Formats: sequence, structure tokens, C-alpha cells
Amino acid sequence: MVPVLEEKARVEGRLRRSRRSERLRALFRETRLDSSSFVAPVFVREGVGKVEPIDAMPGVNRYSVDRLPNYVGRLTESGVNSVLLFGVPSAKDEMGTQAYSPSGVVPKAIHEVKKRFPDLLVMADVCLCEYTSHGHCGVVQNGTVDNDTTLALLARAAAEYAKAGADVVAPSAMMDGQVGSIRSALENSGHADTLVMGYSAKYASSFYGPFREAAYSAPSFGDRRTYQMDGANSREAMREIEADIREGADIVMVKPALAYLDVLSRARSRFDLPIAAYNVSGEYSMVKAAAAKGWIDEKMAALEILTSIRRAGADVIITYFAEQAANWLREP
Repeated sequence: MVPVLEEKARVEGRLRRSRRSERLRALFRETRLDSSSFVAPVFVREGVGKVEPIDAMPGVNRYSVDRLPNYVGRLTESGVNSVLLFGVPSAKDEMGTQAYSPSGVVPKAIHEVKKRFPDLLVMADVCLCEYTSHGHCGVVQNGTVDNDTTLALLARAAAEYAKAGADVVAPSAMMDGQVGSIRSALENSGHADTLVMGYSAKYASSFYGPFREAAYSAPSFGDRRTYQMDGANSREAMREIEADIREGADIVMVKPALAYLDVLSRARSRFDLPIAAYNVSGEYSMVKAAAAKGWIDEKMAALEILTSIRRAGADVIITYFAEQAANWLREP
């Protein structure tokens, strides 16, 4: 006679059964990380023989162009085959002219890494903040950032990066119409096949602090809230993404990632094209600082964060953990 289970033991679904061992957990895992989805942000500076540690971002450096291939070689060995380049020029001015100079540090870096690593996917950030003496993302006129004057300069920069060999140009200035201006410039300069990754929903965030140290790009007056998004808004983010898609974006982005996973998930449910998420400098540095204090396990925390970004819907994850995470994922 089959014994009758007590009422408290009658459970419709014993979900713990599938968690009893690592092999079972791996079999039923819904979200998987893969280094092919990682993009490593890289700071490239003028000069020769330079590898400069960034105090606010342990493990991240600025590289002169001649030292960049050593780092890229490590990335590719780990399984990371995409980089996003940020330029750190030797001189700045009010118009950010080094951003769109053919002899600027980013075109030189693109030439160098493409020569050494022809299969590397090279993305180039398109903005003026690293190149302007005032640190804003566009041309300042009468105390404010002039949207339409800035568009022409962003388009020039994107065309130069495409000419140098960039596979993807990534406008991050949050100027209205930047994707359309850049798409037109690419078409008109013979670079129709270059992809545009719009920083579509880029929020005015406190998590950018370490980046601004790394790129020497903090604004010298005011802030960027007149052009970057208000952190309280998510419906507006959908409008920003829709606008970039209409203007010809091939990839759209939510930035930062961790504090805006709801926006990322909402975008994933609404739009079919590839979506990137930027695990930004402050999110990286918080983990590094807590791990240095022994308060958290760095590997477990970083992989948990990256998994959450993937689970929320990101196809592409831009992260300073790229090399580390790729090596962790290769461990038995």
C-alpha cells in the first residue's frame, strides 16, 4: 500500500530538485555569459611607452598607442574580441579639434590595432568631452552646449574613425539628432557599412566619476543634466531609443547598466535590434573597492552583475571586467 503523504509534504512543484548539484544547475541555467558578448573599454593616450594606472579604477590603465597591442593581445587570448576606444589627447581646446583630427590619438590607435589584429572588432566612442578645454560633450556658446553646432563636429569625428578602420562608431554626446548626422556623414564619405551604436538612453549618473578621472573629462562648470537623461525617467528612454532607430542606429544602448536594469528590460521587450548595456566605471570601482576591503568576493559579485545585465536583455555588455570575466568563465 502506497503511503499517503502528509498534507504539508504535498507540493505541486519541488523546484529544489533541479538545484541539487552543479551539473543540474548548469543544465537548467536560463542565462549564460559568453566572452563573445563582452566589449572592453580602452583609454588611449598620446605619447610613447606609456602604461598609466588609473587610481580610481584598479586594474585599468591608459595606454599609449605603441603599448596598446600588448593589452589587446591579452584580451584576445582571454576570448574578448571587441574593444571600445576612448581618446586622451595631449592638448584640448574649446572646439575639441583633436576629436576629429585625422592625426588624433583614436585614428592612430585604430590603425595600429587593425594592423596587428585585423579580426578585432574596433568600436570608437564619438564625443567631445575628452577633447574640450571645458569638459562638456559639445561646443559651448553663451554658456550652454549648442546642439546643432556640435552635430557637425561629431559627424566629422565619426567619419575619421570609420576612415581609419573602425567597425563601429558610438556617439555618446547625447545631442539630439547625433545618430542621423553621423549616419549621413558615413554614407557620404563611402563608409556605409560602418555600424552606429547609439548611446541612446544615457543617464546623467553619479556612477561616471572614475571615468572622468581616467579621461580627464570632468566639466569645468555646471553639469551634463541639460543633455543627459534624468534618472527618474524610463518612458523618455523609450523615446530616445526610438529616435535613434529612426535615424539609422544599428545598435542602441542603455547606460549605466546596473542602476537601470528596468530600462534595459523594457527596451528588450519593445525593440528587436541589438541592445548594448554599459557596466560603467563607478559600478566597476565599487566592486573593486569592496573586494579590496574583503567585504565581497570580487569574482562572484562581478559575474553576478554581468549575468543580471545579460538576463535583463543585453546582447552586448561593455565592461571593465571584460578580460577578468572572460578568464573566470574559462576556469573549470
